[in-house]
Amino acid sequence: MDLTDEQWAVLEPLLSKLPRRMDGRGRPWRDSRQVLNGVLWVLRTGAPWRDLPKYYPPYQTCHRRFQRWVLDGTLKRVLTTLAEKLRQRGELDLSEYFVDGTFVGAKKGEEP
Repeated sequence: MDLTDEQWAVLEPLLSKLPRRMDGRGRPWRDSRQVLNGVLWVLRTGAPWRDLPKYYPPYQTCHRRFQRWVLDGTLKRVLTTLAEKLRQRGELDLSEYFVDGTFVGAKKGEEP
């Protein structure tokens, strides 16, 4: 499920303006809404980036922008804002939650 127009109106101001080259060369940046929808799809499904459906921008684009947004704090602001809106509407229940984790086998100790 992609962002609604209402959600996008709240989130768009949180995303920094994309830089343009002074000489006007290079490809234009992909639409931030489409990229964010792709990023949220990966976060929601847990699928690898390369499995991103074709109706989103290329997975490389989404992954690069995801990395950029993580480093500059944008993703945290976006997710916090979405969670707060859900909480205000009574659609977020934090009384029970699950954390996904990776299980790693322990090394065997030395035998006597």
